[in-house]
Amino acid sequence: MTGTGRPEDTRAVYERHAQGYDARRSRALFEARWLRRFASFLPAKGRVLDLGCGPGGPIASWLIGEGFRLTGTDFAEPMLDIARARWPDGDWRLSDMRELDLNEAFDGIIGWDSFFHLTPDEQRACVPRLAEHLVPGGVLMVTVGPEAGEVTGTVEGDPVYHASLSPAGYA
Repeated sequence: MTGTGRPEDTRAVYERHAQGYDARRSRALFEARWLRRFASFLPAKGRVLDLGCGPGGPIASWLIGEGFRLTGTDFAEPMLDIARARWPDGDWRLSDMRELDLNEAFDGIIGWDSFFHLTPDEQRACVPRLAEHLVPGGVLMVTVGPEAGEVTGTVEGDPVYHASLSPAGYA
């Protein structure tokens, strides 16, 4: 174990463990129910931004398979290398959601298992930035915890930071 669980160390953990994370990430798609709901609000073949897309599976893979035009962003280049190898024609970009400035608008933005790595202050600052990247009526879906708090999880045995606001904090 080499990480500290501090927010500023999250990128290094994912860079170090990209291959292991990808190998162990479940392909069972337990997220299918939520993805179908998200997709139900999008136009057919709509543009979707996947924040913290990692190696592309299973979220980006599902969205691509459903015909959406996907742009995947991640702040860990080794994760993007895996996605690029799987989908060489894909739109995979090195980007940190805290500084997102793509000068593009999307029908939907998803941040599955990524947005919660931001501190509470970063989450508050990031939501308006994400809204600027949505078309009018666009859909944003991110995963967060059920209540306000900060916890430490693990990726390949290294501690990683997670945080959530209260539900009202996202309103």
